[in-house]
Amino acid sequence: MDSQTKILTDKIEKAHLGGGEHRIKQQHSKKKLTARERVDYLLDTASFEEIGVLVTHRTTDFNMDKEIYFGDGVVTGYGTINGRLVYIFAQDFTVFGGSLSETHAEKICKVMDLALHMGAPLIGLNDSGGARIQEGVRSLGGYADIFHKNVQSSGIIPQISAIMGPCAGGAVYSPAITDFTMMVEHSSYMFVTGPNVVKTVTNETVSSEDLGGAHTHATKSGVAHLTAVNDVECLDQIKALLSYLPQNNTKTTTKIPFELQDETREQLATIIPEHSSKPYDMRRVIYGIIDDDSFFEIHKEYAENVIVGFARLGGRSIGIVANQPLFLAGVLDVNSSKKAARFTRFCDSFNIPLLVLVDVPGFLPGTDQEWNGIITNGAKLLYALSEATVPRVTVITRKAYGGAYDVMNSKHIGADMNFAWPTAEIAVMGAKGASEIIFKHEINASEDPIAKLAEKETEYAEAFANPYRAAQRGFIDEIILPQDTRRKLLKAFSMLEEKTMPLPKRKHGNIPL
Repeated sequence: MDSQTKILTDKIEKAHLGGGEHRIKQQHSKKKLTARERVDYLLDTASFEEIGVLVTHRTTDFNMDKEIYFGDGVVTGYGTINGRLVYIFAQDFTVFGGSLSETHAEKICKVMDLALHMGAPLIGLNDSGGARIQEGVRSLGGYADIFHKNVQSSGIIPQISAIMGPCAGGAVYSPAITDFTMMVEHSSYMFVTGPNVVKTVTNETVSSEDLGGAHTHATKSGVAHLTAVNDVECLDQIKALLSYLPQNNTKTTTKIPFELQDETREQLATIIPEHSSKPYDMRRVIYGIIDDDSFFEIHKEYAENVIVGFARLGGRSIGIVANQPLFLAGVLDVNSSKKAARFTRFCDSFNIPLLVLVDVPGFLPGTDQEWNGIITNGAKLLYALSEATVPRVTVITRKAYGGAYDVMNSKHIGADMNFAWPTAEIAVMGAKGASEIIFKHEINASEDPIAKLAEKETEYAEAFANPYRAAQRGFIDEIILPQDTRRKLLKAFSMLEEKTMPLPKRKHGNIPL
């Protein structure tokens, strides 16, 4: 080996060691993979091409010039996942705690630019103590550069963030802008201000895990779309998620080979309870409609009264938004509206058709909901579905009451095909509430008001709590038997596959944020 080759080889070997063997052992002792191990596991074997392996920081303050590491705490480059081009950056906690410097940020911005120009997904593996304080405003500027590029890429290429360690302060905003955020349980956390600052300012005592751990963000804030028990499961989730997504907003997802057979699903005919007040699991409906073992749920533990996720129908990727009668009877509230709206807008951005399954008794009443903006938050879902131009199909399984009927992808806001089961109840409100209003004087004048209310409730239900009046008006395209649902949807989405919808010229709409 000649001297020049040895110099290069030695530098690359040093770069691959990150902060050194001791710090790598510390990373492993926390049951965490190193940045390079994560990249190697996520990407196809031998597909990774690194960019900027010999980059170093430029800081001389605080004796920083005496501590130089090649790569400067982040591994960047490109490779393939199941043969598909992706761009990636992985912060290396063994180097200055993965803190972001000016050059660290420049490396990330370079792969972000490449991802945008080549129309390929961007994956960020975050494991960082935050801004490198020795660099002051230069590191803050680096964060802002990344945020700006996140916004410029939004809706053009899929952006996925995995939080695999600390992510605090300004660092949290880049994942928040990206399309999906994943967190590893008990080894990752996200917060704008840490427990010590919280204690100083508000006098609250809270742990990092309770303040911003994976469980907290998966159940309370909704910041985390998915959680994993360890690094490997998190990386597997990224691979699975990508399989449902196109490369960019000009492409569609790859269709898996599929042969049409007997698509009748008899199990769907027995899901809806005889009494409309009894709950059932909407996931059983989903499983009875989609291709076997293809449901990939998003935000599973957050706002559980609505279900969102990806699935395949006839080999093609679709997005599903569904009310869940098992939780709060499937009502729409602040959190579920935001959850469904965000998912809807993602699907529309990336040409993923939408299936909406409806069993909704209305919006959740109460001062808490009103004071927390159920009006504007409910309007977000209304706006998102009204704006969507992808194929949109609705199936009403049971209740579709009041304004929630309108919001849940009704024909009136542009749905392409609207089906209803015979069990569907489409009305302004439930029979009891409607009877109490319409027949108020007659009930009060009766010798037996309770019996009279029951009589009028039955009368109203027979006249209005069904799908037939809506079908007569053309608001429902077809009333179908539950067991025929999969077959009908296969044909509907196939028919809508080439849907195009020209839009008026405008800069952007003003969604009620």
